[in-house]
Amino acid sequence: MHLKGIFITFEGPDGSGKSTQIQKLAEALVRDGYPVVVTREPGGTPISDQIRGILLSPENTAMNGQAEALLMAASRAQHVHEKIIPALEAGKIVLCDRFVDASMAYQAAGLGLDAEAVREINRFAISGIMPHRTYLLDIPVEVGRRRIQERLARSGTRLDRIELKDEAYHERVREAFLQIASAEPDRVYLIDADRDPEEIFKTIYTDCQRLLRVSSAD
Repeated sequence: MHLKGIFITFEGPDGSGKSTQIQKLAEALVRDGYPVVVTREPGGTPISDQIRGILLSPENTAMNGQAEALLMAASRAQHVHEKIIPALEAGKIVLCDRFVDASMAYQAAGLGLDAEAVREINRFAISGIMPHRTYLLDIPVEVGRRRIQERLARSGTRLDRIELKDEAYHERVREAFLQIASAEPDRVYLIDADRDPEEIFKTIYTDCQRLLRVSSAD
């Protein structure tokens, strides 16, 4: 499959500031004249968004871990084939809030599911599509949880089913993300996200410009 575009994902513990940084990078790239698609997981298409509602509803406390992993992969499969692949084939830059790394962190490590099983169902779901670059925004769990509470106080919304899980679960998720960054340093750019958002953005934008220059030269 020949894809002309660039696929960039953002990962990190809950409350790490991914949404802010994706928006900043998208705005900068559009100003630079690049065609950009911003999307998220779970979700990104009408079918995937319906699955997202099931996954994140606080009412679904009885959801089994295997069911969660399969639903995440199902949402991702629809997203990849309906939205991500067409955008990359059209030569666009796709910025995605979470992708396969999130399943390895949240379902494999967080829930304690078999890592190879989670990897395999996602391998089937994505048809070989992996990010050219992943920006991993790392923060201590307690900082992320505080940020989420502040956000909820401003918006009047409530924690979703995954945000409601205990601190030990979220510590396992963070550690898994750090292990992914250590194992794949060529793809994953680990960033200290407990800093001023503008400083973080400058780091991301500088690296992204380098990535785009290398890509155009190939």
